[in-house]
Amino acid sequence: MKPPATACMRSPSVRAYARRTRTQRGVTAVEFALVFPLFFTVLYAIVTFSLVLVAQQNLTLAAEEGARAALNWQTNTSIDSALDNRGKAACDAATLLAAPLVSTMQCVHSAASCGPNNAMKCISVALTYDYKTYPLVPSLPLLSFTIPNTLSSSATVQLNPENIQ
Repeated sequence: MKPPATACMRSPSVRAYARRTRTQRGVTAVEFALVFPLFFTVLYAIVTFSLVLVAQQNLTLAAEEGARAALNWQTNTSIDSALDNRGKAACDAATLLAAPLVSTMQCVHSAASCGPNNAMKCISVALTYDYKTYPLVPSLPLLSFTIPNTLSSSATVQLNPENIQ
Protein backbone atom coordinates (compact mmCIF):
# COMPACT_ATOMS: atom_id res chain seq x y z
CA MET A 1 0.00 0.00 0.00
CA LYS A 2 1.24 3.45 -0.92
CA PRO A 3 1.40 6.25 1.67
CA PRO A 4 -0.92 9.17 1.05
CA ALA A 5 0.45 11.91 -1.22
CA THR A 6 0.30 14.57 1.50
CA ALA A 7 2.64 12.63 3.81
CA CYS A 8 5.28 12.39 1.08
CA MET A 9 5.04 16.09 0.37
CA ARG A 10 5.47 17.08 4.01
CA SER A 11 8.33 14.80 4.70
CA PRO A 12 11.07 16.77 2.84
CA SER A 13 10.02 20.08 4.40
CA VAL A 14 9.91 18.58 7.90
CA ARG A 15 13.38 17.13 7.36
CA ALA A 16 14.68 20.46 6.07
CA TYR A 17 13.25 22.28 9.10
CA ALA A 18 14.83 19.77 11.48
CA ARG A 19 18.17 20.11 9.71
CA ARG A 20 17.95 23.93 9.88
CA THR A 21 17.16 23.96 13.61
CA ARG A 22 20.05 21.58 14.33
CA THR A 23 22.52 23.80 12.47
CA GLN A 24 21.30 26.97 14.25
CA ARG A 25 21.35 25.54 17.74
CA GLY A 26 23.01 28.12 20.05
CA VAL A 27 22.87 31.04 17.60
CA THR A 28 20.50 32.95 19.88
CA ALA A 29 22.89 32.59 22.81
CA VAL A 30 25.81 33.81 20.71
CA GLU A 31 23.82 36.81 19.45
CA PHE A 32 22.78 37.64 23.02
CA ALA A 33 26.40 37.39 24.20
CA LEU A 34 27.46 39.82 21.46
CA VAL A 35 24.66 42.36 21.94
CA PHE A 36 24.25 42.32 25.76
CA PRO A 37 27.46 44.25 26.60
CA LEU A 38 26.40 47.10 24.31
CA PHE A 39 22.90 47.29 25.83
CA PHE A 40 24.31 47.09 29.35
CA THR A 41 26.82 49.87 28.63
CA VAL A 42 24.09 52.14 27.25
CA LEU A 43 21.81 51.46 30.23
CA TYR A 44 24.65 52.01 32.72
CA ALA A 45 25.62 55.28 31.00
CA ILE A 46 22.02 56.50 31.23
CA VAL A 47 21.90 55.70 34.96
CA THR A 48 25.33 57.26 35.60
CA PHE A 49 24.58 60.51 33.77
CA SER A 50 21.17 60.70 35.42
CA LEU A 51 22.79 60.52 38.85
CA VAL A 52 25.34 63.17 37.86
CA LEU A 53 22.48 65.47 36.84
CA VAL A 54 20.62 64.72 40.08
CA ALA A 55 23.74 65.58 42.10
CA GLN A 56 24.20 68.82 40.13
CA GLN A 57 20.57 69.78 40.71
CA ASN A 58 20.98 68.97 44.40
CA LEU A 59 24.01 71.27 44.64
CA THR A 60 22.18 74.06 42.82
CA LEU A 61 19.18 73.80 45.10
CA ALA A 62 21.41 73.69 48.19
CA ALA A 63 23.32 76.81 47.07
CA GLU A 64 20.06 78.67 46.47
CA GLU A 65 18.67 77.67 49.87
CA GLY A 66 21.96 78.62 51.51
CA ALA A 67 21.81 82.06 49.92
CA ARG A 68 18.24 82.46 51.16
CA ALA A 69 19.38 81.46 54.66
CA ALA A 70 21.89 84.32 54.53
CA LEU A 71 18.94 86.71 54.52
CA ASN A 72 18.02 85.70 58.08
CA TRP A 73 19.24 87.95 60.87
CA GLN A 74 22.22 86.65 62.89
CA THR A 75 23.66 87.94 66.14
CA ASN A 76 26.59 90.25 65.54
CA THR A 77 28.77 93.02 66.88
CA SER A 78 29.66 94.69 63.58
CA ILE A 79 28.81 94.59 59.91
CA ASP A 80 31.75 92.28 59.21
CA SER A 81 30.74 89.83 61.94
CA ALA A 82 27.13 89.99 60.71
CA LEU A 83 28.22 89.11 57.18
CA ASP A 84 30.47 86.33 58.47
CA ASN A 85 27.69 84.88 60.67
CA ARG A 86 25.22 85.06 57.79
CA GLY A 87 27.74 83.32 55.52
CA LYS A 88 28.23 80.55 58.08
CA ALA A 89 24.47 80.15 58.40
CA ALA A 90 24.24 79.96 54.61
CA CYS A 91 26.83 77.17 54.47
CA ASP A 92 25.14 75.32 57.32
CA ALA A 93 21.79 75.44 55.51
CA ALA A 94 23.35 74.36 52.20
CA THR A 95 25.24 71.49 53.84
CA LEU A 96 22.12 70.32 55.64
CA LEU A 97 20.08 70.30 52.44
CA ALA A 98 22.68 68.58 50.24
CA ALA A 99 23.92 66.08 52.84
CA PRO A 100 21.64 63.12 51.95
CA LEU A 101 23.08 62.83 48.43
CA VAL A 102 26.48 64.55 48.37
CA SER A 103 27.68 64.53 51.95
CA THR A 104 31.34 65.23 51.10
CA MET A 105 30.77 68.58 49.39
CA GLN A 106 32.69 71.71 50.31
CA CYS A 107 30.99 75.02 51.08
CA VAL A 108 32.73 78.40 50.86
CA HIS A 109 31.02 81.69 51.65
CA SER A 110 32.26 85.17 50.89
CA ALA A 111 31.03 88.69 51.40
CA ALA A 112 31.79 91.67 49.16
CA SER A 113 30.47 95.02 48.16
CA CYS A 114 28.22 94.97 45.11
CA GLY A 115 25.39 96.78 43.40
CA PRO A 116 25.38 100.30 42.02
CA ASN A 117 28.35 102.24 43.38
CA ASN A 118 29.16 99.28 45.66
CA ALA A 119 26.48 100.49 48.05
CA MET A 120 25.11 97.01 48.78
CA LYS A 121 26.68 93.94 50.40
CA CYS A 122 26.56 90.54 48.72
CA ILE A 123 27.02 87.13 50.26
CA SER A 124 28.01 84.35 47.88
CA VAL A 125 27.72 80.65 48.62
CA ALA A 126 29.84 78.29 46.48
CA LEU A 127 29.46 74.52 46.70
CA THR A 128 31.82 72.00 45.12
CA TYR A 129 31.65 68.23 45.04
CA ASP A 130 34.60 66.06 43.99
CA TYR A 131 32.71 63.54 41.83
CA LYS A 132 35.88 61.81 40.63
CA THR A 133 36.90 60.85 44.17
CA TYR A 134 33.38 60.17 45.48
CA PRO A 135 31.23 58.93 42.57
CA LEU A 136 27.63 58.01 43.27
CA VAL A 137 28.02 54.83 41.19
CA PRO A 138 31.26 53.21 40.03
CA SER A 139 32.30 54.27 36.55
CA LEU A 140 32.99 52.00 33.62
CA PRO A 141 36.52 52.32 32.18
CA LEU A 142 35.65 54.20 28.98
CA LEU A 143 32.76 56.09 30.56
CA SER A 144 35.05 57.83 33.07
CA PHE A 145 36.40 60.15 30.34
CA THR A 146 33.00 61.78 29.87
CA ILE A 147 32.02 62.23 33.53
CA PRO A 148 32.98 65.56 35.14
CA ASN A 149 35.66 65.53 37.84
CA THR A 150 33.89 68.11 40.01
CA LEU A 151 30.40 69.47 40.27
CA SER A 152 29.91 73.03 41.45
CA SER A 153 27.20 75.56 42.03
CA SER A 154 26.97 79.04 43.49
CA ALA A 155 24.36 81.54 44.51
CA THR A 156 24.55 85.16 45.61
CA VAL A 157 22.21 87.26 47.68
CA GLN A 158 22.27 91.04 47.92
CA LEU A 159 21.78 92.76 51.28
CA ASN A 160 21.05 96.35 52.11
CA PRO A 161 23.69 97.53 54.63
CA GLU A 162 20.96 99.28 56.65
CA ASN A 163 19.32 95.91 57.36
CA ILE A 164 22.41 93.85 58.12
CA GLN A 165 22.88 94.69 61.81
